[in-house]
Amino acid sequence: MRNPWFAQGEPQDLPGVRLFCLPYAGGSAAAYREWNRRASGFGQVCPLELPGRGGRSGEPPVSRLPLLVDMAADALAGHLDRPYALFGHSMGGLLAFELCRALDDRGLPRPAHLFVSGAAPPELPRPRLPVHAAPDTDVLEELRFIGGTPPEILDDPELVELLLPVLRADFSVLETYQYRARPPLSVPMTVFGGDADPVVESRRLQRWQRHTRARSQLIVVPGDHFFLHSATAEVMRAITDVLRQVVPEALASPRGSMA
Repeated sequence: MRNPWFAQGEPQDLPGVRLFCLPYAGGSAAAYREWNRRASGFGQVCPLELPGRGGRSGEPPVSRLPLLVDMAADALAGHLDRPYALFGHSMGGLLAFELCRALDDRGLPRPAHLFVSGAAPPELPRPRLPVHAAPDTDVLEELRFIGGTPPEILDDPELVELLLPVLRADFSVLETYQYRARPPLSVPMTVFGGDADPVVESRRLQRWQRHTRARSQLIVVPGDHFFLHSATAEVMRAITDVLRQVVPEALASPRGSMA
């Protein structure tokens, strides 16, 4: 039976590292559609499809982070038999962080690396007013502020009607999240930020280093909150460099370029 969490098929038995990717609010596994083509020798990209979007659009979206993390941990538990890393952008960055904690709590293998992209450190309060239960106009205004959604989608009532339930659930995941102070992770971490991100200022990203006892670094690339798309080559190049250092066997089986 096909696992709905893996939009591009379940992880294959390939050399190198499995990079499990988590989407931003309102996004889906399609955000990482091109990443396997751009990957350069570290293994394979495995985007996770959250309930309520993509091929899982018939399922209700999940609106609380603890449940979403538990479900994702269940989905990954059988696929941690080789080196792996976690990557998440924006909401996905928070999910990746808490998923790393959850997998450790279960006594499962730890990731070789944690990549957090465009996400504020979890202990910091959200600077924006909550919108998950606000009128539709407020939800859409928040979406316009964040950017990344084409105006033709926001101006199409039918598309907006399809998008709103997922957006409300995802904003609820973020806005009802309660940080729990715990000892730092023992997983090395790379944090990405955009130099013109209006949502998460790059200077705030330095605080992520408090959440790991292992090595950490901050990489700031050109772009707004969705630098994930505008600076894909830079992000992928950095990921590849990191994984080649932390998991030397990722050098096996080169798979093309990041052009």
